[in-house]
Amino acid sequence: MTSPTTQEIADLIVAQLEGSLSQTIPLLPKAFNRVLAKVLAGVFILIYKYAGFVFLQMFVAHATLKATVVNGKTIQPLLVWGQLVGVEDPQAATRAEFVAAVNVVNQVGSLPAGTKLIRDATGVIYESIVDTALNAPQVGVQIRAVSDSSGGDGSGVIGNMEPGTIIQFASTQTNVSSDVFITSQTVIGADAETATSYRTRVVNRIQAKPQGGAYADYRLWGEEVEGVAHVYPYSGTKPGEVDVFVEVDTDVDPDGLPDLAHMNAVRDSIELEGDTGKATRRPVGAAVNVLSIGRTAWEVQISGLDVEDEVSVKADIESGLDEYLRSREPFIVGLSVLPREDRITNAAIASIVNTIVDAAGGAVTDVQLQRSGVPVPSWVLTRGENAKMALNGITYI
Repeated sequence: MTSPTTQEIADLIVAQLEGSLSQTIPLLPKAFNRVLAKVLAGVFILIYKYAGFVFLQMFVAHATLKATVVNGKTIQPLLVWGQLVGVEDPQAATRAEFVAAVNVVNQVGSLPAGTKLIRDATGVIYESIVDTALNAPQVGVQIRAVSDSSGGDGSGVIGNMEPGTIIQFASTQTNVSSDVFITSQTVIGADAETATSYRTRVVNRIQAKPQGGAYADYRLWGEEVEGVAHVYPYSGTKPGEVDVFVEVDTDVDPDGLPDLAHMNAVRDSIELEGDTGKATRRPVGAAVNVLSIGRTAWEVQISGLDVEDEVSVKADIESGLDEYLRSREPFIVGLSVLPREDRITNAAIASIVNTIVDAAGGAVTDVQLQRSGVPVPSWVLTRGENAKMALNGITYI
């Protein structure tokens, strides 16, 4: 059922007035009853839209994360849903912080906190965090991102820099060189969590409720860690053990392979201690092994590609296949939801290639999924196994 239009409501009001008055209302647009009908129709449309909006907030899939005022109370419906089922609030954006090497020309005085630096390539402005004494030929200065060219506060991935990056002081500083070298990054800048990502966490929590140490609990505890994209828990190969495979966000590692810091953070989250000093999350008899996922590289052989814009189509094929393979993940009975995404088949790979080639008005003779040069009709991902396209893994014959 769709909401009626303003004109439909106005026509209905006019018809009801005509029926009540037992006379035809003039068609003139300035006739009083017709003007009144338009005004009332506008009011009814507002009520329809407001009621429809409120109705949507009853469903997690449509609830908004934006602040909404209802009867004088400001709420975020999706956030309320998350708090109701025990999901942590959306992760806020973080500012990148660094240690920068400053060459001292004259070892006198100090570089005050709040001194501005700028990176021309991104327009991000940084500032020193604390006063730094200029008592050596080169000193380390702690800096953080504070603003960017888009008018933001400098938080997020835009503020990140690789060691060795050169930035400059925003204004001339006495006793030091203008160029500053980034030596290390102490805090990684991260974008604020999107409504889509938070909604997914809420839905996952509703679908997989805490069960006192079931697979769903280990996934929940592990994915609380910032930067962790997915956690795949399994019964360990030894009695009394649980194997937890960790995948991190692509901004941490392109292949989702966790570093030691993230793996330790997942372990700490699972082994969280309460006021008693004992683990209050995992079952008492469970020993946890935190492991990295694996990402198997696949190859594809394509025969008889015939298309006009070959370069563009090949790029689309590579992108499409890699996106498909990276979307596959292990299926864990009792945790994963349908449809299954753990199967990689030659038919699915061929379908992607043919769809891209057909859209470009071309044709292809044959598509073959391979691993180490050996044809593979289908494959089911195993414990902690993910997939990707091999580097230069597409062969055209």
